[in-house]
Amino acid sequence: MPSRRDWNRPSLGQKIAAAAGLAFLHLPVLVIILYAFTTEDRTYQFPPPGLTLHWFEVAFARSDIWQAMRLSLIVAAVATLLAIILGTFAAFGMARRPFPGKESITLLFVLPIALPGIITGLALLAGIRGVGIDPGFWTIVAGHVTFCLVIVYNNVLARLRRIPPSWVEASMDLGGGRWQTFRLVLLPQIATALLAGGMLAFALSFDEIIVTLFTAGHEKTLPIWFYSELFRPRERPITNVVAVIVILVTLLPILGAYYLTRTDERGSAT
Repeated sequence: MPSRRDWNRPSLGQKIAAAAGLAFLHLPVLVIILYAFTTEDRTYQFPPPGLTLHWFEVAFARSDIWQAMRLSLIVAAVATLLAIILGTFAAFGMARRPFPGKESITLLFVLPIALPGIITGLALLAGIRGVGIDPGFWTIVAGHVTFCLVIVYNNVLARLRRIPPSWVEASMDLGGGRWQTFRLVLLPQIATALLAGGMLAFALSFDEIIVTLFTAGHEKTLPIWFYSELFRPRERPITNVVAVIVILVTLLPILGAYYLTRTDERGSAT
């Protein structure tokens, strides 16, 4: 009869299935990285006819790429900051005692990230046009905050629910005010949740295109630049080079959020 340890070990079929799933997810990314170094400028050949760093030099010399990347970074930073502030306030308001309509409000908070991006984009564009605002930088930020806020809200809310209410009560009994209790008791407990949620929100905002297309107006973020460059066959290697840069920019905060969350889960488990 198999032991408990044998039941916990993955079978050969499970290992093969896991490897196939990982290959399906990541091989297209590896292809993009490979063809950022190809010498061919029009078609993709496998194996590539040669490898070169020429396209990196061409991409780094183009000012439109850096302008689009700069705009995307600023939008992501501002949207993340606003999402952290608003998402934290919302989480504190929803974490404790029940009140009438709490479940409905919770659903409204989660709805922007559950709806298809095209619906959110259309709704935002209709609202923007309805009040007579021209699409631009701040409308992009507002569109990104709608889904970035949910990421921060969920992270902070989950952490607050794990904090015993007696900690806050003890701080109040010892003479701590609301701000002092927040700063010395609650903030250290939610710090990693804020950081992880902020990193994920930044990564999502940086490469968002669907909502951005509806709210950008004449502004061109990096994803919109990608979209416009896809119709220029001679410049495909340049898009691959920029894609490699985007992978690095978005991968770092995602990895950081993953390790922060994993470390915190291990600490709470012990």
